[in-house]
Amino acid sequence: MSNHAATANEPQWLEFARRAEQDQALAQRVAAALRAGLDARGEAALAVSGGRTPAGFFRHLSLQQLNWSRVAITLVDERWLPPDHPDSNERMLRTQLLRRTAAAAHFTGLKTAHDNARSAENSCEQALAKLPWPLDAVHLGVGGDGHTASWFADAPEYARALDTNAPARVLACHPQSAPYARMSLSLRAVLDSRLILLQLTGSDKRAVLEAALAGDRSLPVTAVLQQRRVPVAIYWAP
Repeated sequence: MSNHAATANEPQWLEFARRAEQDQALAQRVAAALRAGLDARGEAALAVSGGRTPAGFFRHLSLQQLNWSRVAITLVDERWLPPDHPDSNERMLRTQLLRRTAAAAHFTGLKTAHDNARSAENSCEQALAKLPWPLDAVHLGVGGDGHTASWFADAPEYARALDTNAPARVLACHPQSAPYARMSLSLRAVLDSRLILLQLTGSDKRAVLEAALAGDRSLPVTAVLQQRRVPVAIYWAP
């Protein structure tokens, strides 16, 4: 592992030779953040992203020794699909993370029985309000187009998602460049946290991150990387 130390609250960049090493180190970092929350406040909260990349990280995290019964977990975003659908983030979370001792964690999903994501916004907002804020850690991924969470630049809700003055923690998103409507945490919610951890793999996504770190505001993830309110650590592997 190599570590590009952060300065003046700039993001920390950690590089790993293998993805298994990245997964293990990220799980240990998240577990430490949750443990600190449990020690200080008797409870802790985590928001995680879906997709294929974090599966190994989830498996390692599920092995961490924590008082999981005092940990609240939610998703950063969710596709508007049944929870048993192969593309559901909740399905992947339940099969990879919410098992072993981690099965005792309290999970708040973002998919409801509403017909569409827009009509579920208030319900999701009320459910998320019950979590202990600020979150102890937020785990993010990044797409090849620079999106993170479900903040797609071509979604009609994009400006609203990044408006930190808007009160909503969650909103429906309808990207034109990706399948499915989604429910996503807003930038306001992501920044209502003590630590943000960004997990990515491959040279293509590294190039995207480097552009965002340089200030390319056409990339949604830049909103996270350019802020200085919450510490950010980037975990990269080939």
